[in-house]
Amino acid sequence: MNKILLSIIMPCLTAVTMAQPAGGFGGFQMPQVNLETSQEWKNVNYAGDDKAYHTCDIYLPKKEAASYPVVIHVYGSAWFSNSSKGAADLGTIVKALLDAGYAVVCPNHRSSGDAKWPAQIHDIRAVIRFVRGEAKKYKFDPSFVATSGFSSGGHLASTAATTSGTKKMKVGTVDIDLEGDLGNYTKESSAVNAACDWSGPIDLTAMDCGEHMTMGADSPEDVLLNSKLDKEPDKYLSLSATTYIDKNDPPVIIFHGEKDNVVPCCQGRKFYELLQAAGVKTEATFVPEGGHGMGMYSEENLQKMVNFLNAVRK
Repeated sequence: MNKILLSIIMPCLTAVTMAQPAGGFGGFQMPQVNLETSQEWKNVNYAGDDKAYHTCDIYLPKKEAASYPVVIHVYGSAWFSNSSKGAADLGTIVKALLDAGYAVVCPNHRSSGDAKWPAQIHDIRAVIRFVRGEAKKYKFDPSFVATSGFSSGGHLASTAATTSGTKKMKVGTVDIDLEGDLGNYTKESSAVNAACDWSGPIDLTAMDCGEHMTMGADSPEDVLLNSKLDKEPDKYLSLSATTYIDKNDPPVIIFHGEKDNVVPCCQGRKFYELLQAAGVKTEATFVPEGGHGMGMYSEENLQKMVNFLNAVRK
C-alpha cells in the first residue's frame, strides 16, 4: 500500500472505475452489469446532511421477502475516493450476495482529502446505524448486518468488525472515538454480525511485511493520518484493525491474493492468525495466482463468502 507503485496505478484504477460504472476497482469486470433486483434506491443520504459522500445505493434481491439480511459493501480506493459506490464490485461480490438473498448497501464515505481518520469509520458506523434505523422502510432485517469491502474498503469492513461494540479506546497516546455522532440514528447499535475482508490492509504499522518495494514519500495511510509511522506510531496502531481484536469479535472471512503487489498477502495471513489466536470464528482463502483484486472473484470464492455468512446466520 505505501509504495511508489500505488501512486502510479491509482489514477489508472480510478479511470477504469469511472469508465465502468457497474463494475471495476475490485478486479476487471464487464462494463455492463445487470443486477437482478426487486427494488433499488440510489443516492440515499445516510447521514441526514446534503453531502454526496454521505450517500448510499440500496439493492434488494429479485426474490421478494418480508425482510432481508444486510451486507454493507465498501469500495476500495486507498481512502482517496469519496464517490465510488456505483463502481465497486457490482458484478461480483454484490451480485453474489443479491443472488443469495442478501440486501446490499453500497455507501460512499469521506476520503482522506475530505477528513482524516477516524472520520471514515464514523461514516461506516453511521451506515450501520442507518440500516437499523430505516429497517422497516427498506425491508432490512436488523438482526443481521454484516460488512464487506475490497482493499481500503476491506480495511473499513474489518475495523467495523474488530471494533464492534467499542465506542472509544485509548491506543497508546491516542484517544480515539470509534463511533462518532453522525446521522439521525445515534441510539441504534453500530455492531456488526460478520465481516468479509477482500485484500484489505489490516496492520498499518507493517505494510512492508511482504516483498520489499521502494517506499513513496507519502503513503495512503500517511495521507489519511497526516503523519508518519516513525513519528506517531500510535496513530497507525489506531488505524489498524488488528489493534482491536478480542474474543468477542464477530466472525470474519478473509480473501487475499498471494501475488498481491499493492497490499501484501501477509496482511491477510496475520489477520487470520490473530483472529484464530483470539478464538474468533474465521476462515481464510489465499489465492496462489491472485493479485490485488485480479483473479480473486471466482465462483468458488464468492460461494465461500455466501456459505460463511449463511453459517453465521444459523
